[in-house]
Amino acid sequence: MTQATDPAPASGRITPATPPYAEGIARHLDKVMPEGVPPLVLFTTLARNPRVFSRMMSGGLLDRGTLTLRQREVMIDRTTALCGAEYEWGVHIAFFGERGGITPDQSRSIVTGLPDDPCWEEEEDRLILRLADSLHETSSVDDALWTALRDVFSEEQLIELVVLAGYYHTISFCCRAFGLPLEPYAARFDAVT
Repeated sequence: MTQATDPAPASGRITPATPPYAEGIARHLDKVMPEGVPPLVLFTTLARNPRVFSRMMSGGLLDRGTLTLRQREVMIDRTTALCGAEYEWGVHIAFFGERGGITPDQSRSIVTGLPDDPCWEEEEDRLILRLADSLHETSSVDDALWTALRDVFSEEQLIELVVLAGYYHTISFCCRAFGLPLEPYAARFDAVT
């Protein structure tokens, strides 16, 4: 189901920023990274352009919003998998997959399966997957899917889901275009396929 991925290079196409980071960059990195975990290569690469870095970090949607952690992660994981962004998918599975209750079968389905795979018992999950697929394939949502979504999600949640999909398309483009090397602890597509 995913798009083709490029082999992960040993190093990215853009040299990441290194410590000491400018104060604003260091503050953002300290805020988003768990204690003891070095900043993601994605973040330090974006930090090479402080303006873009600050805008991207300010636009993140990993805070408590209208969606549950699981709803958010199903959308992010499916979107990044569809884009072939193994880097971002792998980081999210590693940091949030278990916390979001995403099983190994569901991780596999996110990468290679369909919304009606048997591992997706909840209609809510299937609808999020269908929404991610529709936005990725058509940049839109047909009326039948929108009606089904409105039966389950509030308008505020629908706004957040669509914006998440768009934001993580942007993140996926960055990961792939910059040729980011995979984080050593992140999940790998080939481990679930």
